[in-house]
Amino acid sequence: MKIVIAGAGEVGTHLAKMLSKDEHDIILFDEAQDKLDDISAALDVLTISGGAISISDLKQAGVFNCDLFIGVTPFEDRNIVACQLAKHIGAKKTIARIDNQEFLFTQNRDYFKTLGIDELIYPEHLAAKEIVTNIKQTSMRQIFEFSGGKLVLFAVKIREHASILGIPLKDLHNDIGDFVIVAIARDSETLVPHGDDQIQVDDLVFFVAKPTSVESILQKAGKEKFVIKNVMILGGSRIAMKTALRLGDSFNIKIIEQNKERALKVTSKVGNALVIHGDGRDLELLRSEGIEQMDAFIAVTGNSETNILSCQLAKKMGVKRTIAEVENIDYIDFAEKIGIGGVINKKLLAASYIYRYTMNADVSHVKCLTATDAEALEFTARDGSKVTRSIISKLDFPKEATIGGFIRNDQGYIASGSSQINAGDKVVVFTRPGALKKLSKYFN
Repeated sequence: MKIVIAGAGEVGTHLAKMLSKDEHDIILFDEAQDKLDDISAALDVLTISGGAISISDLKQAGVFNCDLFIGVTPFEDRNIVACQLAKHIGAKKTIARIDNQEFLFTQNRDYFKTLGIDELIYPEHLAAKEIVTNIKQTSMRQIFEFSGGKLVLFAVKIREHASILGIPLKDLHNDIGDFVIVAIARDSETLVPHGDDQIQVDDLVFFVAKPTSVESILQKAGKEKFVIKNVMILGGSRIAMKTALRLGDSFNIKIIEQNKERALKVTSKVGNALVIHGDGRDLELLRSEGIEQMDAFIAVTGNSETNILSCQLAKKMGVKRTIAEVENIDYIDFAEKIGIGGVINKKLLAASYIYRYTMNADVSHVKCLTATDAEALEFTARDGSKVTRSIISKLDFPKEATIGGFIRNDQGYIASGSSQINAGDKVVVFTRPGALKKLSKYFN
């Protein structure tokens, strides 16, 4: 697939890096030549200097015959115009990064499609949604629902008191119920486990389960739910504002912002939170604002180091749930290891959303999982596709991937070796990057 990415910022660069591993023809397009020089030295992608809203530059970048054009410059209006021009020139599909949540309303999405923009992506909106999910699911590190919750993927950190330690995975099923363990993150590696493998202390274990089995799994994993009422947010970013608004009036929310002008702006836009102008790294300020009475602490300053360290401080002061925005991907594994309850990365969220448009198979959801080098995908099995030709145990499925379950006739099922996938089934697959290209062949 030929993919042109306009914008060599964080999201654009990460997308180029991720997609280049799948042997796509990637062209990264930006006005900043110095950025492009650094990227071309590190990645196997073609870089072209030019303006995203220049028709001649877009033509030079080969937009006229590209399969996918992605506008992810820092400027919403530029991305929208660039996608319109790209579609006019000949791009088959376009995706624009936006900053206005109103554009995501169904009627507005439909309008943008008439303008030649096939999809809209708002990373800050995705991040806020992820944070709220983390706040409401206190016993899990990550959670993702497939087909409206028919099947659930979630991650649990295993501690010393968990009763599932030291038991072969093949023996756990009868004791717990409808679930499958699709991956284990251990010592900075992602394992696709088999029946004889055992869970160890400090493993981050990824389950695919029916909703009815989730409570039983959490109990066996030694996890206890607790109620979150008081929430402190460090940083008055757009993610902070959207998180506070999504949480609504059911929570007592405090937002701490160091910049006075920004604090006033947050106050005017977020009516359900108390906004404090001050330095959130100041221990005395945190104490005076009642951090020891907080149930959750969310750090979204835009600085990964500040967010990680402040979450560590909040933990030491007794806060049960901590969530950090960690945009430096190299820090994600460290943040997870030191016990931060939730890690948010806009680049991974944006990549998850966009990635499904780069696959030949019919993919309705992709979830890039933090603290792993793996993805969870929801494929729709096509009539006559390889995955429907025999039971799962005889498919010769890639070793780096596993089928966790499938949805058929609006009902979720956990997969086993004897399961038969039918045309039209939505199939939940967990995979490491090395198997992604092979998977398309099974579902085409």
